[in-house]
Amino acid sequence: MAGEDPHFGRDSAVEPLGDGRYRAFVTPSWSAPVGPNGGYIAAMVIHAIEAQVADPARHLRSITLHYLRSPAVDRDAEVHVTVERSGRSVTTVTARLVQDDDLCILALAALSLPFPPAADYATAPPTLPPYAALPAVDLPEQAPEIAHRLDIRYGLGHPPFSLAPEALTGGYVRLANPVAYDAGVLALLVDAWLPAPWCRLDAVAGAPTLDLTVHFRAPEVALALDPATPLIGRYRSGTSRDGLSEEDAEIWAPDGTLLVQGRQLALLRARRDR
Repeated sequence: MAGEDPHFGRDSAVEPLGDGRYRAFVTPSWSAPVGPNGGYIAAMVIHAIEAQVADPARHLRSITLHYLRSPAVDRDAEVHVTVERSGRSVTTVTARLVQDDDLCILALAALSLPFPPAADYATAPPTLPPYAALPAVDLPEQAPEIAHRLDIRYGLGHPPFSLAPEALTGGYVRLANPVAYDAGVLALLVDAWLPAPWCRLDAVAGAPTLDLTVHFRAPEVALALDPATPLIGRYRSGTSRDGLSEEDAEIWAPDGTLLVQGRQLALLRARRDR
């Protein structure tokens, strides 16, 4: 909790309170410029959902979260989970993260057993230089807290604020203090990279998430990885209009297995002092 060294497993953990309610503590250690990172908050919700379903054979396959307001840091919150339906293969769940009676997050998730596939195919990862050949990011003093919790090596696309012709970025990503690649960690990494639209800008613009959808494609492969393994991430955006931009994220294991896909809609607001 507060005052301890940052550790994602502990910082995103939840405590059961009964009746589908779980306590979480929102630490500032995973904050972005405008509040707690959306992937970090998603991990809390995910851990509550998995605890409520309590069936390790039913992996989380999809979750969509709507961010109504940012929870305050250094304070408790609660996640309220409802199992809407549990069938022979699929369980559908809703969850709400609340703080001081304010609804902050509304989520809908699906967990399932594996199904016999009619076909197996996946998008191939980008070709990158070896991890060891790429330098670690030199963080500026004003970098947000979450940036200090990640090991990022740029190897794809364009740097932020370079007025690039496309919003494409990526490279290697992992936690600086590794923990197992469960659904919570993967949700964090989908949202932890600098926003792809920043490649097309020349200065910081606010980019808070409005909604985030994450698809978990190979949960058993992810859990079997060494937690210190760098993953390959690609982040891109095709459209920004009316102050709203989308971003697609894909993250692969080193062997080319697609682990997780994400899509979010975020604000892309001009700074008022410019």
